[in-house]
Amino acid sequence: MSTPAPAGAQRELSPAEVVGLYPAHAGTIGSFFETRMRTVPDRQVVCFDGRQWTYAQLDVARRLLARAFARRGIGKGDRIALISVNSDLGILVYLAAATLGAIFIPLNPAATREELEYLLRHAKARLVIAQPQDLERGGEIAAHLERVPELLCTRDLGGDAASIAEITAQLAALAGGPGSPEADGQASPEDAAVVIYTSGTTGFPKGVVHTHRTYILAAEGFVARMHLQPAERLLTVMPFYHINALFYSLGGAIAAGGTLITTTRFSASDFWNLVSRTGATQFNFLAAVGNILLNRPRSEFNPRHSLRKVYGGPISERMYTVFREEFHVPVLIEGYGMSEIPGACCTPYAGLHKQGSIGKAAVHPSLPGAFAELKVVDDDGKELPVGETGELVVRTPMMFKEYLDDPAQTRAAFRDGWFLTGDLVRRDADGYFYFVARKKDIIRRRGENISGAELDRILGDHPEVLEAAAIAVPSELGEDEILVVIVPRPEARPRPQDILAWCRTRLTPMKVPRYIVFADSLPHTPSHRVAKHRLKADPGLLARAFDALQAS
Repeated sequence: MSTPAPAGAQRELSPAEVVGLYPAHAGTIGSFFETRMRTVPDRQVVCFDGRQWTYAQLDVARRLLARAFARRGIGKGDRIALISVNSDLGILVYLAAATLGAIFIPLNPAATREELEYLLRHAKARLVIAQPQDLERGGEIAAHLERVPELLCTRDLGGDAASIAEITAQLAALAGGPGSPEADGQASPEDAAVVIYTSGTTGFPKGVVHTHRTYILAAEGFVARMHLQPAERLLTVMPFYHINALFYSLGGAIAAGGTLITTTRFSASDFWNLVSRTGATQFNFLAAVGNILLNRPRSEFNPRHSLRKVYGGPISERMYTVFREEFHVPVLIEGYGMSEIPGACCTPYAGLHKQGSIGKAAVHPSLPGAFAELKVVDDDGKELPVGETGELVVRTPMMFKEYLDDPAQTRAAFRDGWFLTGDLVRRDADGYFYFVARKKDIIRRRGENISGAELDRILGDHPEVLEAAAIAVPSELGEDEILVVIVPRPEARPRPQDILAWCRTRLTPMKVPRYIVFADSLPHTPSHRVAKHRLKADPGLLARAFDALQAS
């Protein structure tokens, strides 16, 4: 399958031509944004509900907020945590932090108190910014940390109903007056800029540290991946604590000099009207979102939409066909990446699209040679021939710097400079890669990586549970659902509802298992680890499992 140009479309600029429209930047996020602002100051850069920011307006605001942060003692290397759903104010916090050389750490507002306490303790943020509904619990948690951070409410940066002029005036007051905005800080390209938390196989989230340079390379890489144009309007409904939204959608919009459109949450019933209202031309989705849209009533579809490109995966044959033939979206690009290696590979934009493939190694608009290198290796690190299945290892300039405050985990993630993805793949003779299975104890649910070890630990703390094991099972929406096998303590008789209630108070909704099975024992390896591969191979587990979705 090849991707044709939309009928009647003007010639698209090449990715190199798009990036070449703007002056060279200094390798920092502040300078990266400023080159676009100086070239297209009056173009919209962010649209959030009723507010539409131009590059010039957002530039003034991010500098004022940076000065307000500086007045509070925030400087280069300090960490700023944000607990909020998507909004333009979150983008503003990110850019202001980057301006100062501070580190932006977006956290999931759906996290439970226990999860949030761990994240804030681990992040060691000097400043915590929370949306109003999370301000109280954020303050309670922060008060018990070893180093108590300052707490600020997003409302202090401008309420939902405030105009851009009102927000700017409020920021000027926080900054100490409407004088000259703060100049860029002393950040360098190799300085840490953002931390994305991702589930780890140890059972505790790991903070993936990216620098100014790796963020910009990933953003520019997305221009190449999707052939973004200067007039592109990128829609994201994914949260900014997810690398897809922050690096691909926001970063890609800035790299192209285009516009980002975001909203607080995904509404399937209003999706096509949102696309039409906002003039969105490009959209990133997960398999679950794509499948939901496939199965929604066609009465919700708005044929006057402007969507021309979508990026996501996995893209089934049905999804490909429906989006092109029924939804009239001509370009669908499937790709693969992780928080550590954003955008490692994808199907070529104008080349052959092979069904079921995650594509070929990524390229950069203006850097010659290999941008992302991918190999398939055996357990000893030896490269395997075409067609054989092994672990995918990656080496790319977009690669993360380290895991936050965790040198041991950082060392363990690499072999001879290659990042170990923990995913099993195979490669064909044309250089296309195909995902086979996960090697690590990670469950992929609606675009989120969920640590099986974390679920095992939480479930194992239940007073009536002797041992527990969480595994991935297929989901009707694509990717995985969570099944947990519970071995009760002697004389205990826990019910599925008890297990679910325990999880709901300790885990985000995304991590709460759907299926629960009780067993007398679990299989173990010679080293006494749970043999999860044997559980996954047992078709009877799912057949006799309690289904929380059906019971609700």
